Amino acid sequence: MGQINRRNWLRLTSLAGSASLLSPLKAHTNGLTVYQSPVNGAARLSSNENPFGPSKTVREALIAGFDEGCRYPFGKVQELIKELAKKEGVEPEQIVVTGGSTEGLKATGLTYGVHGGEVISPDPTYMSLLSYAQQFGAFINRVPLNDNLEHDLDEMEKRVSHQTKLVFICNPNNPTGTIIPAGKIRDFCQSLSQRTVVFSDEAYGDFITDKGYPSMVSLVKEGANVVVSRTFSKVYGLAGLRLGYLIARADIAERIRPNVMANTNMLAIYAALAALQDQTFYDFSLQKNDEGKAYIYGVLDDLGLKYIKSHTNFVFFHTGRPIQKLVTQMSDKGVQVGRPFPPLPIGVESVPVKWMICNDLVRL
Repeated sequence: MGQINRRNWLRLTSLAGSASLLSPLKAHTNGLTVYQSPVNGAARLSSNENPFGPSKTVREALIAGFDEGCRYPFGKVQELIKELAKKEGVEPEQIVVTGGSTEGLKATGLTYGVHGGEVISPDPTYMSLLSYAQQFGAFINRVPLNDNLEHDLDEMEKRVSHQTKLVFICNPNNPTGTIIPAGKIRDFCQSLSQRTVVFSDEAYGDFITDKGYPSMVSLVKEGANVVVSRTFSKVYGLAGLRLGYLIARADIAERIRPNVMANTNMLAIYAALAALQDQTFYDFSLQKNDEGKAYIYGVLDDLGLKYIKSHTNFVFFHTGRPIQKLVTQMSDKGVQVGRPFPPLPIGVESVPVKWMICNDLVRL
């Protein structure tokens, strides 16, 4: 590890938003009260979590929500749906609230995979929709990333056929942290949505710093065959409360909604409603993420290790050693990092290492 000793790694994890053994449970940063939660005494950089959450505002909302903990959340979720629809600029019937965005991915995978057909996807990427679609009968047509570890849009488009039920993109991509160029993403999704359904997983969209970078919600508003997923797990720091949502044309949302099995709960709804109003914490989380990435880039530059500039809260880099060896060595130092990502090689120079507010590859 060169000159990166335990103290430096702990400093790194604190900057990046990950739990540090030396960090207090409660701290005050730039006038903002934040909380950092250590996990089993280790610095956890393996699950893309935001250890600064929930924010103080959300914690107060959670306490208030206990008064309704004895009630089913059916009425309260409608309040959240209205707020989400307002935020996204769509109608309430275009919102599907789920127990984490992973459930939205799975429900969509079931919806479009249950009668066979195929799903076209980049490879590697986040697997929840794909594994569920495959489990229910779909063939996953995997398109390797290009030499820059970005979506190979041309090849993905070439593979669309009459059997294609859905095209999946993860933008920014997990595990590589790359994004589809702004000048291509809308044209790609708009063109393919005329032939099939396009699913845009935007779980890490909050971390994109490019000004004017488009969300595919704009195509949903235009009535395209596009589904977008969002989550409260990352920048909002609510991973443990399980709340995500889909945005889609009303008839598509209605088709997916019956296949949602993991619904959310009253406390998560209270938390989400408060989080949507807490711009201070949102901005703070993005600031800490930028600081963490800058620190990581500096470390990797010093070590002479190649990496990809990230548009997420994790960094994907070449480790220069077998992944499992690095995972074990980091664990021995009290730092939890990620895992291999087939089909990328799992030997020397192949580790995605993740660090940040929230993630789980081999990021730093």
